[in-house]
Amino acid sequence: MKKILLASKAILGAGLIIIFLQSCKNETKQEDPKEVAEDANEAKFDSIDSKEDDSEFLVDQAEINLAEIEIGKLAQQKGTNAEVKKFGKMLVDEHTKSASEVSALAKAKNFTLPTSLTEEGQEEYKKLNEKSGLDFDKKFADMMIDGHQKAIDKLQKAAKDAHDEDVKLWATNNIAGLTSHLEHAKLLKQNLDKK
Repeated sequence: MKKILLASKAILGAGLIIIFLQSCKNETKQEDPKEVAEDANEAKFDSIDSKEDDSEFLVDQAEINLAEIEIGKLAQQKGTNAEVKKFGKMLVDEHTKSASEVSALAKAKNFTLPTSLTEEGQEEYKKLNEKSGLDFDKKFADMMIDGHQKAIDKLQKAAKDAHDEDVKLWATNNIAGLTSHLEHAKLLKQNLDKK
């Protein structure tokens, strides 16, 4: 009887330790940097929808810049095509400049931005990093076309709908640059598809 009682206490104790470890594990999961920034902006501008909309646009731009910089670095490392490596370098240079502009604009408007790669950015990076050789180069070109098209759509919307004149002007001024990136990516894809 004593053995059964001791065994049940041991099982109960082990169960409690597992529950404790599970709850600790759940508590340490980091929140997505994009969500943290959006929550901070929502708290600041809860009663001012126009500021909240403009802050969301800048959060999106910061997210795009962070992802493009990391993907550009990856393209320089893993790309097998010289044009892919060149495009990767251009991405790092251009999006680092853009990130600096977005950061300054956000600071002037008291908007909070993500400062590290978001969950979506990490997922895209991981998908690309799993590829190698020509598959990597082609996946990179496809991602650049898709990503730049989405970014241009967001810029065009902000250029038309942003409430803050500085945000509207920044969006307007950056459409041409991203359109150029998109055209470059399409040419890159055409050349890679021939291989």
